[in-house]
Amino acid sequence: MGNREELPAAVDAEVLLTLSQGHHERTARSAGTRQVGGHLVKTYSLQAPGRTVTEQDIAAALRITEAHLGLGRTRGSLGLAVLILHAGADGDYVLVHNWIEGHMSDLAVFMGPAGQPDQLRPGLAPCVREAAILAHERDAFSRHVLDGSGTITSRPAAWGTDTLTGPVR
Repeated sequence: MGNREELPAAVDAEVLLTLSQGHHERTARSAGTRQVGGHLVKTYSLQAPGRTVTEQDIAAALRITEAHLGLGRTRGSLGLAVLILHAGADGDYVLVHNWIEGHMSDLAVFMGPAGQPDQLRPGLAPCVREAAILAHERDAFSRHVLDGSGTITSRPAAWGTDTLTGPVR
């Protein structure tokens, strides 16, 4: 790319500009760490302007999480998971991310119309804000569980208290 203004044909500068103009931060909130489906689940919420995540919404997301994690050992789960409930501008998203054997992870994304948790179905990959939480969680898992200095039984507790709160872009 000799000229800095020259972009490959697949890059749609107009769409990128529109996307960047509508981009704004959202606040990540920790909703605690709970035992769900035999897993330790760290729970987060994100809210688009004008949307609110309620305890009822979190309970519905936890039911989805429990069903997804039900085959934990069969899928190689290590028993640590993250739930992100995102009340987005265009609907609701539930992301269930859990660590599995061999330094790997599993990510399930469910999406559907706002306020209708029974309509959530498998969906797209994470948005940029959800990905910010997942990046924090990758680092927290490495820092506390893989590289932690406490006993192996105390490391999940340290991981559970390491949450991302505040603005995410």
